[in-house]
Amino acid sequence: MTLKRTLLASTCATFGLTGAAFAAAHAEAPPSANDDVLKIGLVYTLSGPAAALGEQARNGFMLFAEQNEMLGGMETEIIVVDDELRPDLASDKARELVARDAVDFVVGPIFSNVLIAIHRPVTETGTVLISTNAGTSNFAGAECNPNFFVTSYQNDQNHEVMGAYAESQGYQNVFLMAPNYQAGKDSLAGFKNSYTGGIAGEVFTELGQLDFSSELAQIAAFQPDALFTFMPGGMGVNLVKQYDQAGLSSIPFLSAFTVDETTLPATQDAAVGLLGGANWAPDMDNAANEAFVSAYIEKYGAVPGTYAMQAYDAAQLIHSAVEKLGGDLTDRAALRAALTEADFDSPRGDFAFGKNQFPIQDFYVVEAVKRDDGFYGTSIREQVFDDYVDNYADACEME
Repeated sequence: MTLKRTLLASTCATFGLTGAAFAAAHAEAPPSANDDVLKIGLVYTLSGPAAALGEQARNGFMLFAEQNEMLGGMETEIIVVDDELRPDLASDKARELVARDAVDFVVGPIFSNVLIAIHRPVTETGTVLISTNAGTSNFAGAECNPNFFVTSYQNDQNHEVMGAYAESQGYQNVFLMAPNYQAGKDSLAGFKNSYTGGIAGEVFTELGQLDFSSELAQIAAFQPDALFTFMPGGMGVNLVKQYDQAGLSSIPFLSAFTVDETTLPATQDAAVGLLGGANWAPDMDNAANEAFVSAYIEKYGAVPGTYAMQAYDAAQLIHSAVEKLGGDLTDRAALRAALTEADFDSPRGDFAFGKNQFPIQDFYVVEAVKRDDGFYGTSIREQVFDDYVDNYADACEME
């Protein structure tokens, strides 16, 4: 396999994966400039404090692409776009990927506000959008779309895990904190879906906030039974460090996407023992996962997180569907049907699509640990939900 990288003027990178070629064309979407090439656009946050999340997702997708040389047996071109966590920029780039680059699939993004910005520009053309992280409640329910698939979760679900855990621990006074955007709102809604106790306080911070001294002072004053928070990327790194420095370790720290493989290299011992909700952890005991984690560590020198795993599965999903169709993507209904079959082995184990094309999967409480290999990562502590369908699927009218 030959892998080439070219920097483009629009802060993109193009990866060409060479292999056998055959015809592929769109019926509903614009035809590719080169019908012999499968074209995929990746839209991820690759700069700023949240870059580690997008880098993991990009790396996870590229790992499978490079392992298999061709996706679905086709010569494959992958265009990587940095959305810079700017919905307006992401929308423009998504339109360029569809209209100018004539991609067959758009994959990404990390953040829900970016997903909302790119969803219509991609799906209204008939191009398939596969989200490997963001999974907002509206697109899981009444606004579900036949051209939209999700390989991650519905935003509420990992937070529901921690709500159920708090309920099981008998907590009656939990302080809630999340950034003020759609995923933050979904996170607290998810926690409340499975938690019936009292709320000590509820705070929405600015997205990208890095100084939590005011919020930590409130937590210290309220002395809640526990804190539940959603703070991804650099926000989570700073919050965990400041929580530790503020001497609040006696108050249980519950989270989702705050203590994970993207933040643990920076927080290290300050985060060990903290709990989170997740659909997977690197120590899942199955052959597909062992192969994925081992290959990721060997290539990137880091432990993969859910962002990487879910993007790896998106690459597997595309590969399986295109291969099943023999590379003929002209029948869009057949393509969507092939994607819906999800004919691949996920590192997370159980995986199937519900009628809203969001995953049906298991969920766990995970714990931050220092691994035997010296890396920091998360580890399965207990399973909370089995084959869990999100709460919005019934509102989706797709058959």
